[in-house]
Amino acid sequence: MERASRKAILITYPIEQAIKEAVSLADAAGYAIVKTVTQRDITHSKYGIGRGKAEEVKELVSDIKPEVIIFDEVLRPRQAYSLAGLCKVEIVDRERLILEIFERRASTAESRIQIRLAQLRYDITRARDMVRLARAGEQPGFFGLGKYEADVYVLDIKRHIVILKKKLEKEEKRRQLHRTNRTRSGLPTVSLAGYTSAGKTTLFNMMTGEGKITGQGLFTTLSTFTRAVQLHGGKVLLNDTVGFVSKLPAYMIDAFKSTLDELKYANLVVLVIDISEPIEEVALKYHSSLDVINEFEVPATKIIYVLNKVDLTGAEDAFDKAGQLGILDTKRVIPVSASTGHNIGQLKDMIGLMLFETEKVDKPDGRKNVVELSGEEQ
Repeated sequence: MERASRKAILITYPIEQAIKEAVSLADAAGYAIVKTVTQRDITHSKYGIGRGKAEEVKELVSDIKPEVIIFDEVLRPRQAYSLAGLCKVEIVDRERLILEIFERRASTAESRIQIRLAQLRYDITRARDMVRLARAGEQPGFFGLGKYEADVYVLDIKRHIVILKKKLEKEEKRRQLHRTNRTRSGLPTVSLAGYTSAGKTTLFNMMTGEGKITGQGLFTTLSTFTRAVQLHGGKVLLNDTVGFVSKLPAYMIDAFKSTLDELKYANLVVLVIDISEPIEEVALKYHSSLDVINEFEVPATKIIYVLNKVDLTGAEDAFDKAGQLGILDTKRVIPVSASTGHNIGQLKDMIGLMLFETEKVDKPDGRKNVVELSGEEQ
């Protein structure tokens, strides 16, 4: 049974996209934003925000009595403690918020190990400062731990990290064995990738006939899910992978390395883009996704760009945004609607041509840069 939402004040940038994503992250972690405070420059001062703005937040806390303050950036321990000491309420920064979402979404043994590893890496970077500040009486929470106890605490975290890494190595060997078996079967692999909530799992369900849980909640998928799909020319294995998010720290990517490695070994990567959003959001999420894909050295020639949710915007707008992203010249762009099935057949044809054929996908008017846009599925 899902626990009731906890009241929270949100501190973020005065940018609509930043506010929208932060609220979505908070909702996915089980928080209800009751008030949003914005400031153009955050994280550089003692409180992460200016003194005047911090006092404003203190007054809001007194009036609203939230359970937490969510800070939409990464805070140093001293900043978090200073703000918590001023407002007398728990502070949750962006990294911890994402970790809380991961924890709620974990459904497999591997994903739970990955998330616990990421949590420990988050803790160890802050452990010494947290203990030092507690000793100085600046913020309660460590109950007067001394230097010796602090060293023991850090060593305990390191020991747990080593144990979890070994467990993940076993999972990676198991995954590698599965990859080897797939290679022996002769079936090529296609991995779905993209920003969280771009519609990857909906597309996966539409292409495979599966009924995986979908929704607007962030990070619906945290572990790879694979099914066979029959295309013209042969059968392929389709992977649904974990969604990306902007400013995802390196240690979180590393924690999910065994899962995201599927991108490196895939014959094709289908990058799903929510093309219905304003171009500023589309561009930010596209580049954030590419940053992660590039971490796994996926050649650009192996990427198909799927402009999803075209039913909410239209083909002309989708192609216009694709042009602004600079991907129209790749010959591997296709607008679809994963929810209605629009152009899903054409997407399967494109995948089949790239994997099993040498022909190029042309438009009747001679343009070779994009797949033909049909009406409804035939």
